[in-house]
Amino acid sequence: MTGAFAHVSAWVFDLDNTLYPAPALYDAIGERMTAYIARAVGVEPSVAFDLRERYFHLFGATVVGLSKHHGVDQRDFMAHVHDVDYSVLAPDPELAAMVAALPGRKFIHTNGGGGHAQRALAALGLDAVFDAVFDLEDADFSPKPQPLSYRRLIEAYSIDPSRALFVEDTLRNLEPAHELGFATALVGVVHPEPRPPYVHHWASDVKTLLRST
Repeated sequence: MTGAFAHVSAWVFDLDNTLYPAPALYDAIGERMTAYIARAVGVEPSVAFDLRERYFHLFGATVVGLSKHHGVDQRDFMAHVHDVDYSVLAPDPELAAMVAALPGRKFIHTNGGGGHAQRALAALGLDAVFDAVFDLEDADFSPKPQPLSYRRLIEAYSIDPSRALFVEDTLRNLEPAHELGFATALVGVVHPEPRPPYVHHWASDVKTLLRST
């Protein structure tokens, strides 16, 4: 491989809204999150929704706030909210071929859990092209953008950040990766101007990014 990615031997991808557009699946998961919070905390759905969003923005993952402030069982929450219909996702053989062709190891780093990544990748036809999934449970519930989440990924798979690319749709999740030495790529509709120094590459979607490698 030549060009800006010639040094890359480890490719780390976020999952939702990075490898596929997530609205249909996210809506289903979100509905289950809100209903779970309403039952567990004993509040109206509107309050549950507000808690869901507040904890996501504060902690990087709703479940962390629920555990911290309401004693919610994190693994039970993750398993329950991700028990949805994954047939809304369609196989993407073009993306599968593009990822498979990348030299080196390929990883998923997601704040999802409860088997979400494995089921999503299977539905997309991408499960065979990734070496490993590192989700929120593997990170011991330290979500992105907490630096500990990235350090645990690095340690788990002996990744050299100076030879790795971190691909995300969420801007705030790229800064810690940059600080640890990863090259970074932002994909999606977010395109801040001026581009922050911790965003090294940008593309409208992941396929466009990979075509530039």
